[in-house]
Amino acid sequence: MQADKTDELTPDLLPPSSQALRSEPLTGGVAHTAWRVALADGREVVVKGGHSVAEGFFGQEAESLEALRDIGGLPTPQILHVGPHSLVLEALNSELPDTPQFWEAAGRAVAALHGHGSDRHGWHHDGMLGLLPQENAWDEDGFRFFAEHRILRYLREPKVEAAFETADLRALERLAERLPSLLPEAPAVLVHGDLWRANIIADFDDLPVFIDPAVYYGWAEIDVSMMYCTGGVPEEFFAAYYEVRPPVGDWRERMTLLNLREWLCVVAHFGAEERYVRLIREVLKRFS
Repeated sequence: MQADKTDELTPDLLPPSSQALRSEPLTGGVAHTAWRVALADGREVVVKGGHSVAEGFFGQEAESLEALRDIGGLPTPQILHVGPHSLVLEALNSELPDTPQFWEAAGRAVAALHGHGSDRHGWHHDGMLGLLPQENAWDEDGFRFFAEHRILRYLREPKVEAAFETADLRALERLAERLPSLLPEAPAVLVHGDLWRANIIADFDDLPVFIDPAVYYGWAEIDVSMMYCTGGVPEEFFAAYYEVRPPVGDWRERMTLLNLREWLCVVAHFGAEERYVRLIREVLKRFS
C-alpha cells in the first residue's frame, strides 16, 4: 500500500544534533514520508517521518524490526534514532539485485524466520498496518484468530462497508466460519506481517534486508501469500522457501484466500478500487 505524502523534512525528524546536507524523497507508505539523507557527519540515513502519524507509530515499527532481528534472525537495518515523529535507519543499497541468488537467499531467510514459533497467535499488543490498527489479541486457535482479527475486523471499516453489497459482506462472514474446512492446520510462527517485494531491500553485499514489518505470531503462509499475490517475486523465492519448509498439499491453491486480509486492508484504506473489489469477489466465488 502506498500513497503520495507531502510532509517536509524538518530538523526535528533527524537524530539529535545532526544536520542534513542533502536529501531525496523515497517511495513511502500510506502513513508517512521517507527520505534518503546525507548528514553533515558523513553518514547516509533513511528518515521515515510524519507529523500527523499517531503517537507511538515509529516506536512500534522499531520494536517490530528488533523482533525480526533478535527473535527471528532476519536481517533488518540498524536503528539509529526513534523520535515521536520519525524513525531513522542506516541507509543501505539503493538498488535491488534482481538475481536468482538474491531471491533464493530471501526465501531461505523468511523460512528461517518462520522457524520461531509460539503456542498462541497474536502479539503482546496491537499494532498498525498502514493507518489502521492491526488487532493482535492472543488466541490459541489460528482459524479464529485469522477470521476475527484478519478478515471480520475489516468489515467494520466504513470504506469496506461502502465498497461491497450486503450479500458480499455476508459471504465474507460465511467464509470466515468455513476456514477450518478450507485451510490446513498450521502453528503460530513469527511473521513479518507486511511482506511484499517493496519491503525487501539489499545490503552492500547484495544480501536481502527486510523493512516495514507489522509483526505478530500467525500462520507462516500469510507472509508467503502476500509475496505471491502482490507480484514481482520470482519463482526462486518460493522454491527456496519451500525447500526449507515443505508445504502441505498444493500451496498455490490457498494463496488468494490467505491474502484476503491484505486486499481487505487496501479497500479499508482507499475505498472501492475496482481491482481489489474484483479480487475479493473472486475469492468469495472460488471458496464459497
